[in-house]
Amino acid sequence: MEKINILMATYNGRRYVAKQVESILNQTYTDFRLIISDDGSTDSTVKILQEYEKKDPRVEIYCHQENTGVIGNFEFLIGKVRSELFMFADQDDVWKPDKIEKTLEKMEKENLDLVYTDLEVVDSRLNQLASSYWALKGLDYRIKKYNNFESLYLNNFVTGCTMLVKSKWINEFLPLPKNTRYVLHDYWISLVISQNGKIGYLDETTIKYRQHGNNNIGTKTKSEELKNLDEVRNLFIDVKLDHFKVFVENEKKFTSDYYKDLNRKSLKYYEDLKNVKNFSLKGIGTFHKLYKYEAFDYRLKNFVILHLPCFARPYFKKLKEKRELEESIKKQEELQAKIERRKRANERKAEKLEKENIKKAKTKKGVSK
Repeated sequence: MEKINILMATYNGRRYVAKQVESILNQTYTDFRLIISDDGSTDSTVKILQEYEKKDPRVEIYCHQENTGVIGNFEFLIGKVRSELFMFADQDDVWKPDKIEKTLEKMEKENLDLVYTDLEVVDSRLNQLASSYWALKGLDYRIKKYNNFESLYLNNFVTGCTMLVKSKWINEFLPLPKNTRYVLHDYWISLVISQNGKIGYLDETTIKYRQHGNNNIGTKTKSEELKNLDEVRNLFIDVKLDHFKVFVENEKKFTSDYYKDLNRKSLKYYEDLKNVKNFSLKGIGTFHKLYKYEAFDYRLKNFVILHLPCFARPYFKKLKEKRELEESIKKQEELQAKIERRKRANERKAEKLEKENIKKAKTKKGVSK
C-alpha cells in the first residue's frame, strides 16, 4: 500500500489539468496514488485524465454524472483514502518537483499531524505575479508568530492545496460542513486538527498557484470589487456570521468549553454589528478575544470599520479614489506600452519589407543584364 494518497477534484479543467497531473507524476517522491474525482465535467477533462490512467498505475479516476460541488467532491475523495497520509491537489496549479519530498521530510522530522507551505502566485501562463502568497495576503504575522488553533480561529491561513495530513484525523473532522459559503474544507480540517494535534509549516513555496478567470478561490478578494465601506463592512460581517453559525452548529467538534461559549458570543456579536450604522462600543470585549492574535494595525483597522464606521467612510472613499486613479494610470501605461510595441513591430515589418524589395530589385537587375 502506498504511503500517500493525493486527492484531486476536477471540473471542466481541460486547459490546465494535464500540466498539473504531469507535475504530480514527476515528483521526486514516488510512493503515492493520485485519486481524481471529476465532478460532472462537460469538456474533455475526463478524456485527458483517462489517458493518464492508462499510462500510469498510480492514477485512479472516479466520475460523477452530476455536479456535487467543491466540498462534496472533496468529501467523496477523503472517503477513498486508504493510506497513512493524504494531500489535496487543485486541477489548475503546478507542483514543484520536490513538493511531496520536502513536505514529508518536515512532517517526519517534527512529528507533525498537518504540514502546509507557502505558494508562488503565477498568472495563467505561469509567469510569476508574487514570490510569496503569504506575504501578498499579509499572513506572515500569524503564521510565523503563532501558527496555532487560537490564531486560526478567526481567519484561515492554511491553503488546502499545500497540506499534507495524517489520515488518522479523518474521523475527527468529518463530515465537512456543507451549509456554508466560507468555511471550506482546508479551513475546517486545519481548525479541527489544530485543537489537539500539532500543525507546522514549511517556509518555502511548493506550488505555482495559478490565477485565471475561472478560479474558485484566488488571490483577489471580493472586497476589492466593492464600491464603498458599507458594502465591504457588510460582506466582512456576513463572512464571520457564516463562520460562527457553522461553529455553533458543529459545537461537538470543539473540545474546549471556552471556545464553545465564544462561538455563541461571537455569533451574537456579529449579528449586533450588522445593525450598527455609525458608532457602537458594544461587544469590544468579544472583539479583543477574537483579534488578540492579529497584528496591531489589522486590529485597529478592523475596530474602526466594525465599531466606528462613521470615521472610516471618508478614509475608505479617499483610498478607493486613490486605488482607482492608480489603476487608471496603470491601464494607460499598459495601453501606451502596447501601442509602442505595435509601432516597433510595424517598423520592423516595414524594414523587412524594404530589404526584401531591395533584394528583389537587385535580383531583377541581375537577370536583365
